[in-house]
Amino acid sequence: MKAPHEYAKETLQIEAEALLASRERVGEQFDKAVEIISKLKGKLIVVGVGKSGHIGSKIAATLASTGTPSFFLHPAEAMHGDLGMISKEDAVLAISYSGASEEVTKLLPHIKNFEVPIIGMSRSIDSQLGKFCDAHIDISVAKEACPLGIAPTSSTTLTLALGDALAVALMEVRGFQKQDFAKFHPAGSLGRRLYLKAEHFLIPKEELPIVSSDTLLKDAIVVMTQGKLGNLLIEEDGKLVGVFSDGDLRRSLLREDFDFNRAIADFMKATPFTISDASILAVDALELIESRRIQLLIVTDKESRIVGAIHIHDLIAAGVERSETQ
Repeated sequence: MKAPHEYAKETLQIEAEALLASRERVGEQFDKAVEIISKLKGKLIVVGVGKSGHIGSKIAATLASTGTPSFFLHPAEAMHGDLGMISKEDAVLAISYSGASEEVTKLLPHIKNFEVPIIGMSRSIDSQLGKFCDAHIDISVAKEACPLGIAPTSSTTLTLALGDALAVALMEVRGFQKQDFAKFHPAGSLGRRLYLKAEHFLIPKEELPIVSSDTLLKDAIVVMTQGKLGNLLIEEDGKLVGVFSDGDLRRSLLREDFDFNRAIADFMKATPFTISDASILAVDALELIESRRIQLLIVTDKESRIVGAIHIHDLIAAGVERSETQ
């Protein structure tokens, strides 16, 4: 008896061979399917039952996330009212390996009544499903990886791969970019890097701890503590003139001329780093904060008047992170 990993290797070999054999059959019918989908003004509705239904659901999800509005519709639900989800601007991708699944084939004439194009995925264009199709994608395999030749294995792997091939081809045809991908994945790291702006994390001026340059150090420390940002902004005649941080306080304590009753102007950093454009990407704001080794990125207008500030903790809490290539 073989070791389990030997059966695994055989399975992978059989399924790999099915994929490579299919590569040679991809041609005009595949091009026609891509053309139909790329010209849609509506949605692509994917239908299938059993294992084909599970694969179809995944194909619909992949297409939807890569720029093709798409959803999965179960044939049984469609026959009981959900056909109302289909409009004349849509198209249907019907999946059935045999091309004779009763639930799917019974549905096809009703779909035709909507006068929408049908793309089929089955083992033969001459199948019952194939005869209803405006484009057909061949998902035939020489053998299933299942030792009994019964359980859909190679065929479902191939169907899934060809669904991915459809999505990739459509991305290329449409010039789909990573910025487009991020629109559909705002919660992902790519979405956060490409779409979150610094202004989304802007703490407005009225919520910032700000004192005048003649404020005594002991009073300034109280304001900074209440502000809970680890920083204090110093303003003079309506303009930013300095910043004082927790680190500055520690360094001040080591000075020989340290005195709580001296003005904050004597201890502040007189040339704080600022930006004037809060519409920059949040990830770029984080890079500035990290490269400058500061906690608070101050935003001012062209006249050096304080607009607000962005704190590193807010960016990190939102999951903003630089990519590995940055």
